Amino acid sequence: MARIGIRLTVNGEPVELEVEPRRLLVDVLRDDLDLTGTKVGCDTSSCGTCTVHLDGSAVKSCTVLAVQADGATVRTVENLASDDAENLHPLQAAFVEHHGLQCGFCTPGMLMTALDLVERNPDPDDGEIRHAIHGNLCRCTGYQSIVTSIREGARTMRGEQPRTWTEARAAEAPGLARKR
Repeated sequence: MARIGIRLTVNGEPVELEVEPRRLLVDVLRDDLDLTGTKVGCDTSSCGTCTVHLDGSAVKSCTVLAVQADGATVRTVENLASDDAENLHPLQAAFVEHHGLQCGFCTPGMLMTALDLVERNPDPDDGEIRHAIHGNLCRCTGYQSIVTSIREGARTMRGEQPRTWTEARAAEAPGLARKR
């Protein structure tokens, strides 16, 4: 099959590739560029594990042909934090602190979806968060920890003091907070 030349900017770096017209963006990211943080889950756009940002908007990269992304800017989960593990992106740190990840398979897609939401709406409520992640499946957490993680990551991104897991849970259900 004939190959087509494409140009992308991936995580701030210019990339030129020759791809078959039928290749999916997720496969090019993982196989050609070794950006394996973007996961392949369902191959039907149902699970959201392959979510990346394409020209600033969250998309499921299993629904985008690589040739459709020619000239575009792509941001993957690898671009969230610096190389220093001590400097996680606020959303990543919140997912760790608030138990928003367990097996971690859905986490890259959840993070990229959450980032898209928080960049458009810096102060989302729980309903808006749930709506934003409705296309991302998680089989481990039951979602409440993910919602809490996104809310708390958004707080940090707005410049507010991060809350501990206990503080965030107490804020969610003040009547259940332990009296000291």
